[in-house]
Amino acid sequence: MIIMDGKKLADKLQEEIAQEVGFLSKQGIIPSLAVILVGNDAASQTYVTMKAQACKKVGITSILHEMPANITQTDLMTMIENLNQNSNIDGILIQLPLPNHIDTNVILESVLPSKDVDGFHTQNSGKLHSGISGFVPATPLGIMSLLKHYAIEIQGKNVVIVGASNIVGKPLSALMLNAGATISICHIHTKDLSLYTKKADIICVAVGKPNLITSDMIKQGAVIIDIGINRLENGKIVGDVDFANVAPLSSMITPVPGGVGPMTIVSLLQNTLKSAQCRLQNHKNK
Repeated sequence: MIIMDGKKLADKLQEEIAQEVGFLSKQGIIPSLAVILVGNDAASQTYVTMKAQACKKVGITSILHEMPANITQTDLMTMIENLNQNSNIDGILIQLPLPNHIDTNVILESVLPSKDVDGFHTQNSGKLHSGISGFVPATPLGIMSLLKHYAIEIQGKNVVIVGASNIVGKPLSALMLNAGATISICHIHTKDLSLYTKKADIICVAVGKPNLITSDMIKQGAVIIDIGINRLENGKIVGDVDFANVAPLSSMITPVPGGVGPMTIVSLLQNTLKSAQCRLQNHKNK
């Protein structure tokens, strides 16, 4: 059994990103990410801080726009439009969740697809499902990078994805399908989850429920990608997999923390870099 070290790989990729950022800087392009944080959700503030630190580490400029929880949808869209028009901004990230009075879909659609480094705009989503190059959501992109690094074959494999969110489950299923896997997507309405997981070569779980995947639900040698993040009453951070009992049966497994999480952050940096590279190319073409 191999524990897939997402932190180690993320550190390596950050070094590569920093080198490319340095190259762009010499060309007069400073990669820049604008982050919009609405309200004072503690978890969101933590994530934003982590993203800002990662940007600083590789030389990407990170600009945080903190907005009050009672901001109107119109004012928020005005801010986004100003960032859309700012040629020095390569990426725009809307930290989710947004307050209930704001229509999240409308806000995400208001970001220019060319600056949508989260990959949530329907134009980027459509490209992903069509196998066309665009921005891919950071967590699924990070998972695919992790699988590639550990030389895990996807083509022809049975892949079960537990969780059908627009942020993880659905885009991950498209990436797996594009890579030649046979996909099963399970969710809260799935009648017998183990019926699917027992046959899976690769299980990816992103639900937010500790110990959802137990040792009797997997086959020997399965690859387990745990995307869940849960804080127990004692403060310990765990995933959705019963790690202690599932790990010995698996061939490879991601830990929580230190698995998918760091890969999500570095994938966001890769998307921002990609946008900055497009900006440089556009300058050259003028």
